[in-house]
Amino acid sequence: MRGRDRGPSPLPEQAARLWRSLGAAFVILVFVPPLLLLVSGSLTEPGLPPSPTPQLVPDPVSTTGYERALDLGGLLRASLNSVLVAVVAVPLSVLVASLAGFALARLAPRTTAVVVAASLVALMVPATALLVPRFAIFRFLGLTDTLVPLIAPALLGTSPLYVLVYYLAFRALPADLYDACQVEDLSPVRTWWQVALPLVRPVTAGLTALTFILTWSNFLDPLIYVYDRDLFTLPLALRSLSLLDPTNFPVFLAGAVIATLPALGVFVLAQRRFLHDH
Repeated sequence: MRGRDRGPSPLPEQAARLWRSLGAAFVILVFVPPLLLLVSGSLTEPGLPPSPTPQLVPDPVSTTGYERALDLGGLLRASLNSVLVAVVAVPLSVLVASLAGFALARLAPRTTAVVVAASLVALMVPATALLVPRFAIFRFLGLTDTLVPLIAPALLGTSPLYVLVYYLAFRALPADLYDACQVEDLSPVRTWWQVALPLVRPVTAGLTALTFILTWSNFLDPLIYVYDRDLFTLPLALRSLSLLDPTNFPVFLAGAVIATLPALGVFVLAQRRFLHDH
């Protein structure tokens, strides 16, 4: 009887903390050294030959690479274009995917099985197989050389994977919760927005970070649909910087730092949000 009165064992919580610590250590060991070398290389004076050995602190330290990257590569305008695409596409994608996943979780089991099977089949289709029909559609609509093709996939939740993740999250919620919402006469939309969605905040944080990183680093779609240099996103602007003289590698590395910092910041915020909710 005394053993039963001791409450739950602290071992699961300790194991969770251990795994989190190991995961954090793995991330630090794998990602931090390349980031340090990236920043160090961006602070090297452009025009000098590359150092035969990596240097954490270049001699001399120079910010000329950042100035030339913003000037030669048009990174400021490209950053604004990337921010515009991300600000519209990321929230729209998360909202559509969460709403579709909630609807899928509330459908009849047979209908749900068919939709899930179709989503899994859609995930098996290579993205490159859709390039030609998508280009033909946007060309017919006169939307090429605009930012619309970069935002349009968000209207479908970006990927069937996002819908399936939300479906599993909403399905894991207690059925009594949905029954209580029906007793309170809440509409399906209010149940989704006011009750179900707040309970899956870690899923939303993770998918938001993933969608932002994929949208921010998207190179193939801008390469296909955007031709005007004023509409270039950051990946296209970085490509133009990569064509500079090899002795100007600090300019390209400075552009890479500018492009990496927002994605890194979103990842850190999402990780903190995920751990806080757990």
